Amino acid sequence: MENGKFNFSIIIPTYNRSGRLSSCLEAISRLDYPADLFEVIIVDDGGETPLDGLLAPFSGRVRVTLVRQAHAGVAIGRNTGAERAKGDFLVFTDDDCQPAPDWLKRLESSCKEENDCIIGGRTVNVLQENLFSTASQTLVSYLFSYYNVTPRQARFLTGSNLTMPSRHFHALDGFDTSFYLMGAEDREFCDRWQYSGFRMVYAPEVIVYHSHYLTLRSYVRQHFNYGRGAFHFQRLYYERIRKRVKVEPLSFYLGMVRYPFLQGHFLKAFLISILLCISQAANLTGFFSERSKRKNRVDTGKNELTS
Repeated sequence: MENGKFNFSIIIPTYNRSGRLSSCLEAISRLDYPADLFEVIIVDDGGETPLDGLLAPFSGRVRVTLVRQAHAGVAIGRNTGAERAKGDFLVFTDDDCQPAPDWLKRLESSCKEENDCIIGGRTVNVLQENLFSTASQTLVSYLFSYYNVTPRQARFLTGSNLTMPSRHFHALDGFDTSFYLMGAEDREFCDRWQYSGFRMVYAPEVIVYHSHYLTLRSYVRQHFNYGRGAFHFQRLYYERIRKRVKVEPLSFYLGMVRYPFLQGHFLKAFLISILLCISQAANLTGFFSERSKRKNRVDTGKNELTS
């Protein structure tokens, strides 16, 4: 580690989920790691309820800084936290995650072993009784298994458990803030990171537990927004290197549908497989919805210039 004020700055954007945030902070306060070697930065993304009272019980247990901003989404929230961070490494997680007790210890080992890399950990769903939460996490697990066959040359990581050297994050200007209230800002940053010549490492032993309760409606909305973000990512990708994002082969989607059956009971696996298909339909709908909006904005701009 370098001689910064802290080894790690844990950055958590939050929006109207004080109960989840409290559980997250409780888990962080129990980390098996010296409290004077890390800080926590909470970015209140324009929530309705003030968080000062929620943070008070953690005073003296964890060094917490609260930053407020107008509602602007995760990408801007993470950048806002990074601007205030004093750690050598930035650690990003979500307010509905609870890190395992050895989280920072394992991160420290990985950071020492893998210089100048992004380290991405594993996210474990704890709401096994919620079929929609389970399906959403099953999709992420499948993507981990598909893209990270060689963990030291990872291709897919998520922002809920992501660590990187602070200096490189700032050199790349952080997350792209044009991902307003849509998914894929972490995907775009990771792609830009690799394009700049840095590696990504998947460290499945670095674990956070995820408690994201979903209904059918919120599940579909989640994946619709991922589709919107996917279109935006592909547009930025093309602008950067003048190439289209490679479309995955049919075997990728067949593997996705089969994947739940490797995990557990047939009936549950069957239902999850159906939900994975629904997620892809919602994703595709979001993709084309965003593309249509983009085309309309471009056409409107052209019409205004010619009128």
